[in-house]
Amino acid sequence: MLSGKKILVGVTGSIAAYKSAFLVRLLIQLGAEVRVLMTRSACDFISPLTLSTLSKKPVAIEFVKDSEHGEWENHVALGSWADLFVIAPLSASSLSKIAAGQSDNLLIATYLSAKCPVWVAPAMDLDMFAHPATTKNIELLLKSGVRVLEPGRGELASGLEGKGRMEEPAVIATLIDAHFNKISPLKGKRILVTGGPTYEAIDPVRFIGNHSSGKTGVELALAAANRGARVTLITGPTTVSVAHPFIEVQKITSAQEMFDAVSKQWPGADIGIFSAAVADYKPVSVAAKKIKKSTDEITLDLVKNPDILQWAGETKKTGQLLVGFALESENAIENAGKKLVQKHLDMIVVNSLEDKGAGFGMDTNRISILRPGNNLTNFELQEKSKVAADILDQIEMEFQ
Repeated sequence: MLSGKKILVGVTGSIAAYKSAFLVRLLIQLGAEVRVLMTRSACDFISPLTLSTLSKKPVAIEFVKDSEHGEWENHVALGSWADLFVIAPLSASSLSKIAAGQSDNLLIATYLSAKCPVWVAPAMDLDMFAHPATTKNIELLLKSGVRVLEPGRGELASGLEGKGRMEEPAVIATLIDAHFNKISPLKGKRILVTGGPTYEAIDPVRFIGNHSSGKTGVELALAAANRGARVTLITGPTTVSVAHPFIEVQKITSAQEMFDAVSKQWPGADIGIFSAAVADYKPVSVAAKKIKKSTDEITLDLVKNPDILQWAGETKKTGQLLVGFALESENAIENAGKKLVQKHLDMIVVNSLEDKGAGFGMDTNRISILRPGNNLTNFELQEKSKVAADILDQIEMEFQ
């Protein structure tokens, strides 16, 4: 319950503004005291009267409440009043203004004055959400400590299908309730996450690699950091980036470089989540210059790379928790079970190339989590951010 908690709900100009009514109602039902801020454009999508009725308080829109008597809305006082400021929905326009600190309306001026945690729930069309400008603005917010509630996939107002739907009010309300009433057992833990592929050089131009995007590693790092953990993310080459005050990112290229980085971090970590797709082999020698096409065939001599997960399992100390990953094309659970034992893991996350919508490069995944004793938990196909949350939930169970 949220009795005694003061929550400020910001509403910006998006077709998803209708969802803010459900969010306010749910928060009131949970016992919170709610005040609503709206941008002028948000009023085109939902009536201030609706939100005022649900919150049982006047809705604040303009800096000046009563020009005749010189009465104004004190954005500094509003920012100090709240225990949590949730902007839902957050449009692309308001996102860019917040990222730039452009306080040309009451909502953004209050954001800049807020003394409490700030959460945002973006809502926009899929191309707008995927645009580099949006990605950069979200990174700026994350770097400032703002919690970004990832939008979901589905049918959008444009009629297109994709990522951009504001997170559902019931989910946001549940997250708020957990924020105030549950301290994650991962808070303060040191978590080492590996992600992405490794590239093994053949010559200065070519390499051996795989199709890993690094998305899962980034989502795991964010999920852990949002629960208060101190995270080190060691990632191979990827276009996916992350910025969070609790995440230190170390970028590597080869398996040997990842092993060197992991060997320095793992002894001091409480938890290791090894999601990287590390190349098993590398060329025995790397050509100093680009290999010219001179014959119909070429032979590459390969040698094994260090088995990073095996090493981590063999050097695991009492109290450390080690999580591995297994991407299989056949007999997924059987093969993962062998890996669980051989590499001395506490749990292994299993997914199969046979599952539609899962595997490298996807925004979604379908996993199972296997523990010793054939203890298996299955999950549905879902966004990788949700997959990461499920994995962290399972890890939390080990510390309760």
